[in-house]
Amino acid sequence: MRKEKKMKSLKKVFLCIAALLPFMAMAQQPEPFEIKSTVGHLTTPARAYLIYQLGANRVIDSAEITAGSFDFKGNILNPSQALIVIDPFGKGLDKLDTSADNLNFYIDKGEIAINGKDSIARAQITGSKINDENKALMAQLQLIIAKARELNAEKNAATPTQLNSADFQNAMSARQKELQIEQKATLKIFISSNPDSYLSLLALYSVAGPAPDPSEIDPLYESLSVRIKNMEAAKQLKSSLDALRVTGIGSQAPDFTQTDVNGAPVTLSSFRGKYVLVDFWASWCGPCRQENPNVVKAYARFKDKNFTIIGVSLDKPEGKNAWLAAIHNDNLSWTQVSDLKFWNNQVAGLYHVTSIPANFLIDPNGKIIARNLRGYDLENKLQEILEK
Repeated sequence: MRKEKKMKSLKKVFLCIAALLPFMAMAQQPEPFEIKSTVGHLTTPARAYLIYQLGANRVIDSAEITAGSFDFKGNILNPSQALIVIDPFGKGLDKLDTSADNLNFYIDKGEIAINGKDSIARAQITGSKINDENKALMAQLQLIIAKARELNAEKNAATPTQLNSADFQNAMSARQKELQIEQKATLKIFISSNPDSYLSLLALYSVAGPAPDPSEIDPLYESLSVRIKNMEAAKQLKSSLDALRVTGIGSQAPDFTQTDVNGAPVTLSSFRGKYVLVDFWASWCGPCRQENPNVVKAYARFKDKNFTIIGVSLDKPEGKNAWLAAIHNDNLSWTQVSDLKFWNNQVAGLYHVTSIPANFLIDPNGKIIARNLRGYDLENKLQEILEK
């Protein structure tokens, strides 16, 4: 589960617009855009709604549709994902649902034409380089997207017995990971082939994810053009990567001390000489609880082979009882620590953890040798290093 800020959303309407980049409203000057559109033969009282991001603000604009035509004008800081929703009977945006005719696209400075014969969802976009690039990229991702839909359909059709089975969940996770690897490979090729595209910067944020590995992201970042790297969003990514080097693979694991379930202090460096998995989780985190059986299995197999675990819980200040109950119910028999400060957990901050479950595997010399090992990956990695 990711650390997120709650945002207000409109009732019922489909607003699934990915927020891949940080807000940079104070660092850049807005530039004008104009969208000229047609959609069939719709006319008054039909309306079109445009939803997009301008810095830290979500903008919702509307226009009358007359004889199938409507226009939008505004200002934009950078190319931004946007949504046009068609309201054919003028009911109002809050009365629309996910079946409403809609189009996801990118707004960019200058003039864009969007023309649909019978539907905005099937409209053609012209005059926009980033939308041309996105169309080509989406074509390359179509097979992966289709596989992901099939996988989600299997998950949704799973029986309660399957959903409670660690083997079933691990198999699903392994297939999902394969798709993520395929998607990353496609995005990496796109980034390398389009170094001067803003879409490459968006794709790089997607590849990086919530817990980027600098050794993976650095070469892709360096492949970007000087123009893209001089953008504020690119500079912030670079700054984040520099901070993450502290906990990158090959780095010395930051030492810490935190109290265990009995209030006794536990220090990471006191485990020097062993392989240690620092495992970030919380009782309220569903994916963490789902992953716990895999960690229990790995611990049972390798605890007598110079391996141990320190669980670091991001439970809430009022959540000590829930934390203790989860430890008992999930059979977590290794050392557990927490300051019960939720996302302000001191160790989580030290390790730049912004989503859980997360873990760091540390060798006997105190160096980080692997990160975010889930499912079969944890046991396979421990087998590789402990059963040579």
